[in-house]
Amino acid sequence: MEILKIIGFIVVGLVVLTYGADVFVDGASKIAARFKISPVAIGLTIVAFGTSAPELAVNIISVMNGNPDIALGNVVGSNFFNIALILGVCAVIMPLTFSKQLIRLDLPLMNFAAIMLWVFGRDFNIGLIESAIFTALIIAYTIMQFKISAANPQEMEVELEVTGSAALDIGKFIFGLIMLVAGAKLFVEGAIDGARLLGMSEAVIGLTIVAAGTSLPEVATSVVATIKGQRDIAIGNVVGSNMFNVFAVLGFSGLLAKNGLPINQQIQSVDIPVMIGISLLTLIFAFTTQKLNRPMGVLFLLIYAGYTYYLINH
Repeated sequence: MEILKIIGFIVVGLVVLTYGADVFVDGASKIAARFKISPVAIGLTIVAFGTSAPELAVNIISVMNGNPDIALGNVVGSNFFNIALILGVCAVIMPLTFSKQLIRLDLPLMNFAAIMLWVFGRDFNIGLIESAIFTALIIAYTIMQFKISAANPQEMEVELEVTGSAALDIGKFIFGLIMLVAGAKLFVEGAIDGARLLGMSEAVIGLTIVAAGTSLPEVATSVVATIKGQRDIAIGNVVGSNMFNVFAVLGFSGLLAKNGLPINQQIQSVDIPVMIGISLLTLIFAFTTQKLNRPMGVLFLLIYAGYTYYLINH
């Protein structure tokens, strides 16, 4: 019966996620068209923050329950998953082109966030001051994005026929987000129970099962956005989510933790550097080719498969 329950949670979670992603992307793209907000800004902020809600919820619960390994592993694993798997899958479906803003500003900032995490973690703890700095940076970044969008209105990638009311578009956006979070929660609960039955450690569960599960909204959103031609939303979702995970999720979690967020040796010396490596590779591809083509997408998927194999068998 326990196995059937686990399978049921995983299957229902995936179905709810898929439906929620379709509604969420439709609402987000129409909001961008209606209010003349660039798809890049929408993807980097509203969509990215919305799809990162599961990471934030899981981390807050993990910290309050005294499971910091899951909290740190969740963020580091999610950021690796977002790039290696999500961008890899999207690039295989349809080659992705990086906008000038992503190349000049957002991708360098994503790498800066990853390196900051490693620097702050050298003493194996994310303390109150570091958490406050992270929190201040996500607030500043969000304000900056909307100022950039207002000052530099961009043409939409796909001309959308905006019908109905703004309230309906916002309602679809919110409803889709609720479905994404609910689907992710069901999937994560089933996956964690299954992993524990297999005897996996909390750090590995955080880096693999929880990270993948809480990143499912990003997977569903970016894949659906790519298929619909909203590639700026697809890429912006991943880049924005990675910054939100470090600055907001770890920032808020660290502020709630009494003694900061301890980082174990494995995460600091191996997993965070791997996360930095895949982030730098993305930046290199963006600067040299301005795109992520299918062979690059396949490379990302192979990196993801190899590293996941290492984690499970290490």
